[in-house]
Amino acid sequence: MEHLVRIYNERDRRTLEWLRRHVGNAAIALAVEGCAKSDKPYLSAVCRRLGVQPPEFSTAHQAAPSPVAEHSLAAIRLILASRAATANSSLGGMR
Repeated sequence: MEHLVRIYNERDRRTLEWLRRHVGNAAIALAVEGCAKSDKPYLSAVCRRLGVQPPEFSTAHQAAPSPVAEHSLAAIRLILASRAATANSSLGGMR
């Protein structure tokens, strides 16, 4: 069904999956035709056409940062801080 509607993110995928279970593929296809656009309709337009409101999906579980990622972020912060300090000291001499 993804070939019929615009799918931009995981929430759209979950909404389409819910729609397929809730109203079925045939109803979705009819709603898409009823949207009468040359492009793929947005999933929200299809839902309005069907007269349904999808449930609010919980946000995805975010993984805990890894030690490698934390180390890399710390290194980036140090680089940015040193550049900011250099820029601030060079501006101080211009006054």
